[in-house]
Amino acid sequence: MGVMRILGALALAGAIGAMAIPAEAQQSQSRLFEVTKSKKLRVCQFPLYYSISFRNAKTGEIEGIDADLAKELAKELGATLEIVESSFGSFIADLQANKCEIGMFGVGATLRRAQAVEFSKPYLLTNLYAVTRKGGKVVKWEDIDKKGIKAAVSLGSYMEPFMKVYLKNAEVVSVAPPNTREAELVAQRVDVIITDFPTAIKVTDEFDWATYILPPEKLAITPYAYVVPQGDQIWLNYINLFVDTIKLDGRLMTYAKKHKLDPIVAP
Repeated sequence: MGVMRILGALALAGAIGAMAIPAEAQQSQSRLFEVTKSKKLRVCQFPLYYSISFRNAKTGEIEGIDADLAKELAKELGATLEIVESSFGSFIADLQANKCEIGMFGVGATLRRAQAVEFSKPYLLTNLYAVTRKGGKVVKWEDIDKKGIKAAVSLGSYMEPFMKVYLKNAEVVSVAPPNTREAELVAQRVDVIITDFPTAIKVTDEFDWATYILPPEKLAITPYAYVVPQGDQIWLNYINLFVDTIKLDGRLMTYAKKHKLDPIVAP
């Protein structure tokens, strides 16, 4: 019986040892360790996103809440920040191709996208808005879904598939970078753009001819989160802790207020 106990103990120890190997292997491959070792953090950002990550034409710098928070994340990691230009249509492929460690540009956390990437805890929460020209064809939300109306959405955005189902009569125009919905509206090639709170506020602040319209009820309420490649739980845990930390120490609200996004900060 003593021999059996010894053999059982050895078997248990062996099993524990076997379980420890994959954990160690996973840790050695985590982006957290790669970033802290290389001292370089590559962040994917879409440089055409008002209030989130928008390139200032005069300075060449990317400005917005995620431009600021990417710097804070790099600072926490003791790393140099490197911005990798991406878009809503390409960020999943960019992450999978290891072009960046994280996407930080107001990415809507949807179930469809979660099949290919991992999302952090949300930091913003928004719904759909429409931006149009004052005195144009679209005066109220109900005017959007009429024949002859062209509604622009960003290619690859979560708004694109939603509006293609939601609108029965209007034409949905998908706009791909480097073109923008705003430019299409300025050129009057579309009647309205479908967007979120950050862009609605920024466009109406910058252009006196622009006005935004809210639907009668909130549509496509979507959490915005940071996005990382699948299979790296250690890195995801760190990013989640970063989100929790900036909520608690006030940095999230500080930068949200700076860019007029405080009404949509996630709880």
